[in-house]
Amino acid sequence: MPATSRPPHPPSPYRRAAIAVTALLTVLAALLPAGAAQASPAVQYTNPLAAQRADPHIFRHTDGYYYFTATVPEYDRIVLRRATSIQGLASAPETVIWRRHTSGEMGAHIWAPEIHFINGKWYVYFAAGRADDVWKIRMYVLESSAADPLTGGWTERGRIATPWDTFALDATTFIANGVRYLLWAQQEPGIATNSNLYIARMGASPWTITGAVTRLTVPTLAWETRGHKVAEGPAVLQRNGRLFLTYSASATDANYCLGMLTAPASADPLQASSWTKSAAPVFATSAATGQYGPGHNSFTVSEDGQSDILVYHDRNYRDITGDPLGDPNRRTRVQKVHWRSDGTPDFGIPVPDGATPVRLTSYGTAGGAIRHWEYRVRLEADVTPLADSQFRLVTGLSGSGTVSLESTNFPGYFLRHRGFAAWVEKNDGTSLFRADASFTRRSGLSGSGTVSLESANFPGYFLRHRAGLVWVERNDGTAAFRDSASFILE
Repeated sequence: MPATSRPPHPPSPYRRAAIAVTALLTVLAALLPAGAAQASPAVQYTNPLAAQRADPHIFRHTDGYYYFTATVPEYDRIVLRRATSIQGLASAPETVIWRRHTSGEMGAHIWAPEIHFINGKWYVYFAAGRADDVWKIRMYVLESSAADPLTGGWTERGRIATPWDTFALDATTFIANGVRYLLWAQQEPGIATNSNLYIARMGASPWTITGAVTRLTVPTLAWETRGHKVAEGPAVLQRNGRLFLTYSASATDANYCLGMLTAPASADPLQASSWTKSAAPVFATSAATGQYGPGHNSFTVSEDGQSDILVYHDRNYRDITGDPLGDPNRRTRVQKVHWRSDGTPDFGIPVPDGATPVRLTSYGTAGGAIRHWEYRVRLEADVTPLADSQFRLVTGLSGSGTVSLESTNFPGYFLRHRGFAAWVEKNDGTSLFRADASFTRRSGLSGSGTVSLESANFPGYFLRHRAGLVWVERNDGTAAFRDSASFILE
């Protein structure tokens, strides 16, 4: 059965089995000896990264630090923290670098700060209302020439002027083909929406724009207009000869989600015709993982520079009392961006809280990943949905010294072997299930940089793929077996 024909229903026994296989591989990889783990491209973090921090922005600077800022629930100040790793931001001390005015402009609703380093100086872009008119939201800029933006002073460079004196927010900046651009969200007179997306060339300073302003998109689709007609929070990812512009849509409750515009890197980003809008959201609520309203993202890069990281906020509950903006519990989260063979990003679903999941790709079959399908575990390229090939690494169900792989999109279902075939099935609590779903981590049979998973209750038997399916079979010592029983973590 082709992947595109899989119905969106709970997994059959084949699908759950596949989930279990992937989960097991993930667990083993995480617990591998340091040498093998370091040689793999796996990237793992623990979510949430920060409680009560919305609209997160993480910037990796050339000084070796990650800088993190976000909206605080009091909407009254701008905070900043830094660490040498993304996970380190979770416990890094936080510094207040600026507070709202007590009157007039920049006196209320301090929203969505972003930190950038431009021409040797630090800049923070943010939105703010007036103390006497909190919904008169406009975009403003702070500047610091200090080497360390946590300790240096900040100068207010004022408001970013746009063609209309209307609701405007979420300024961000990027460079394409040597030209720096400003992106933002604004309410345009004559268009009955909360906000649309706009782009212009940056002017002589990082707080001015110049030339024509282009409207890139207006929220018109059903998933962009739930609760409110919103397109906001733009962020740009450049890869594979294209510009990928994500944005947030709909109300800031469980309906909040990410859309995406795509343009060739060689095209003029100031031409609206250069951009194509995805017909469906690219990242949305997942009841299965308990994550609601993911949105207002930014992008950063992993510590080894090899993986793009999606940074976003969400809540771990659906129902909100009153205005969602009054609910303080949006949390900053991170997860790895995966890439399809056609060069487009696959964000998957917002993963469960805790350690981020991993994928196991075959050492011997290029592009093949362990996935679950109708409970059966198999090897497949370009897995759709991505979460079918993502597994949580957990302590082995049979106890210390083993690992188990839990399905990301079907929590409580584990990769296990039954009749020497690999399945993803619900943990029934029996000792047999625990043993079948537990594996011993080994250095990859095919050598450094790979991992292999040995059955806990059948020593000498390893998880391997054969003829497109995944089995637990005895190591026969051949090169073909070693390659099919060795996996790369990603």
